[in-house]
Amino acid sequence: MTATTQRMSIREIAPDAYRAVMPLQKFAGTGTVDPTLVLLIQIRASQLNHCAWCLDMHVEEARRAGMPQRQLDLVAAWREAGDLFSGKERAVLEFAEQVTLIHDGVSDEVWDAVNEHFTPQEVVQLLMATAVINVWNRMNVTARTALPAGDPATA
Repeated sequence: MTATTQRMSIREIAPDAYRAVMPLQKFAGTGTVDPTLVLLIQIRASQLNHCAWCLDMHVEEARRAGMPQRQLDLVAAWREAGDLFSGKERAVLEFAEQVTLIHDGVSDEVWDAVNEHFTPQEVVQLLMATAVINVWNRMNVTARTALPAGDPATA
């Protein structure tokens, strides 16, 4: 399916829908987890959900935050990327995948791995970061939100 025509602008039709999601977004971004790990969650979930709008935004944010281009290029193949991703990053990526694809649940192995690297408060932050990007993805994919004009790197 080629989804090129925007169906609606949720932001214009119901701006309160965006405002309703913002407190969760703020919570997910204001804890003690390294912001680049939150960006990894946002990128991987958006890849899984095929959300071009969110990928466009979060990949550019990751570049500006100093994430190496090679890592950005290989997020989708992180398992095959050897030691390019640290143990902490791998735990976050696996957790984000299992929370995003929740139909099989989150395995004890993944739960244990994420808890090995993070405090309970940080695990909640990771969970909320994954939950909120999935909300944004579902809104944008369903509405077929159009990409902003131009290259975000030059904006």
